[in-house]
Amino acid sequence: MLSPSSRFNDFPPYTPIEPYEVLSARMGIPMERIVKLDANENPYGPSPKVCEALASLPFVHIYPDPESRALRERLAEFTGVPVENLMAGAGADELIDLILRVMLEPGDCVLNFPPTFGMYAFDTRLNAGQVVEIPRRADFSLDLERVLDAVRRYRPKVIFLTAPNNPDGQLPLPEEVEALLASDALVVMDEAYVEFTSAGGRLGERLSRIRQVLERDNLVVLRTFSKWAGLAGLRVGYGAFPGWLLSVLWKAKQPYNVNVAANVAALASLQDLEGLAQNVEKIRQQRQELFEQLCAVSFLKPIPSEANFILCKVEGKEARAVKQALMQEGIFIRYYDTPFLRNYIRISVGRPQDHQALMGALRRLERED
Repeated sequence: MLSPSSRFNDFPPYTPIEPYEVLSARMGIPMERIVKLDANENPYGPSPKVCEALASLPFVHIYPDPESRALRERLAEFTGVPVENLMAGAGADELIDLILRVMLEPGDCVLNFPPTFGMYAFDTRLNAGQVVEIPRRADFSLDLERVLDAVRRYRPKVIFLTAPNNPDGQLPLPEEVEALLASDALVVMDEAYVEFTSAGGRLGERLSRIRQVLERDNLVVLRTFSKWAGLAGLRVGYGAFPGWLLSVLWKAKQPYNVNVAANVAALASLQDLEGLAQNVEKIRQQRQELFEQLCAVSFLKPIPSEANFILCKVEGKEARAVKQALMQEGIFIRYYDTPFLRNYIRISVGRPQDHQALMGALRRLERED
C-alpha cells in the first residue's frame, strides 16, 4: 500500500494568515471595512512605480530569467554586495527551505530560538532535520549560556537568528551574534524587518549585516520586499551567501522561481527608494504612537518593538477572546497560545485610521469589565 514518508505522520502544519477576500466572505464584512493588522503587511502598499510597471508588463507568455540577473544587479547597487553573492527567491521563505535542503542530511540538527518565525522549524522538519529549540528568556532575549551549551552538545548544521525577531520585534545583541558566528554552524540572519529599525538609517543599511557575508564563510543574510516595499502578495526576497554555498544553491533551486511580475515589481521598487523610505518612516512614527496608545489599555502590556508590529501580553483576559471580539468588528490581529508564548497578541502597525478603529474597539472591551 502506498503511503507518504513516516515523518509526516505527526507533522505540524504551518498556519498561514488569510487574505482580504477570504476574511470578507467568512465574516460577511465588505473588504473595504476590514482592518487587517494580523500579518505585518505594509498598509501603504507598493510604490506607484510598481503599479505602472505591472500595468504594462511585457512578455508574460515567456518564462522569467532563471537567474534574475537584472534584479540581482540592481540589488548589488542597493546592498553593496557583489552580484555573484546574491540570489533572489519567491520570498525569503523559499530561500530558507533551499538552504536547509542543501545543508541537511536526515537527522542533522538546526538550532532555533522560540518564540520566533515558524518557518525555521517547519522547513527543518520538512527537510528531515532535527529541530533543537532553546527558548528565549521571559524578556525575549537569548539565553546565551544555554545557547552555547547547545552548540557544543548538538553541533548544529544551521542556526537561525531573526533581527529584529518576530514576534517580539527586538534585536539580538552584537555579542550574541558574534558568539554564534564563532561556532562551526551556518548562521542564517533573517533581516525581514531591518528596514523598520530606529537606528537602521533610511532602510536599515546601518544595522544590516549583509555586507559581512563577504568576510564570513558561515554567514547568510536574508532580506525581503514583502514588508518595506509592500510586495507581500508577489513573493520576492533575496539573500547574500558565501560563494561555497551559493554554488550549490544554484544547482538545487527551481529554475524559474521568481516570476516576471515579481521581478518587475522589485525592480520598480528599487527605483523609488525615497518614496518607499517615506512610507517606512511613517510606520516608524505610527509604531511609537500605537505603542503609547496600547500602554493606556488596562489589560495590555505592550513590548517595545523595532519592527512593524507590537507584541502585547494580555492580562486579565484571554488573548483568544480579545482576538474574537475584535474580529466581530472587522479588525484582525494575531493571537498566540503556545508553550513559548502564552496569552499574547501581535498587532501590525497600520495607518492612523486603522489605529483609531482598533483603539475604539479595545476601549469598548475595557468598559465591559
